[in-house]
Amino acid sequence: MAKLYVVPTPVGNLEDITLRALRILQEADCILAEDTRTSSVLMKHFDIRTRMQSHHKFNEHKTVEGIVGRIRGGETIALVSDAGTPAISDPGFLLVRACCRAGVDVECLPGPTAFVPALVASGLPDDRFCFEGFLPQKKGRVTRLAELAAERRTMIFYESPYRLVKTLQQLAEYFGGEREAAVCREISKIHEETRRDTLAALAAHYAAHEPKGEIVVIVAGAPEKEKEKKYKSDKSSEI
Repeated sequence: MAKLYVVPTPVGNLEDITLRALRILQEADCILAEDTRTSSVLMKHFDIRTRMQSHHKFNEHKTVEGIVGRIRGGETIALVSDAGTPAISDPGFLLVRACCRAGVDVECLPGPTAFVPALVASGLPDDRFCFEGFLPQKKGRVTRLAELAAERRTMIFYESPYRLVKTLQQLAEYFGGEREAAVCREISKIHEETRRDTLAALAAHYAAHEPKGEIVVIVAGAPEKEKEKKYKSDKSSEI
């Protein structure tokens, strides 16, 4: 049966791909790739010769309708991004939504995504968390930081190495320099690193040591206010 397969691909080590993902990529009629040059490295490594087509944020608005039509016409299409799970801070959402609205079957395979290993390795609470992806670069950035200052759940951000220091400094400004955090770089790659410290200390470290690679920033949620702590303590003593 023709459908859209959303296929996660490794964020680093090519061994992280699943056997099922390899089979789907082999059997699909076409692979939609965020960057065909990047995905061709993976395809060549596993000798996958399925035809590829570009599908990225600059053309997806124009191509979604046609792709839905092709699937309805009998094609099985696999969607991949440069790394990780498509639609998570990558192109894919528009196509998935269009397929769902058109009654086209969509199946997302489980697989690699950068924020899960970063969250677990951070050592910060992971029972409840919120994924923020990339912060707005300009418009709305300050507003969003102010809103998140009171967020109780552990927060997850993606960031470029070129903006990491600025982001850590701003997080320290709005959340407090003593807020616990972790910076995870190059997940599943040779130079993988997780550095855990306060926001102020992490900002100082990366200001002195230029960061490189793909980066995930994990930040502890806001601590409970003293009044709320006292209220809970008083309530528990009444029981």
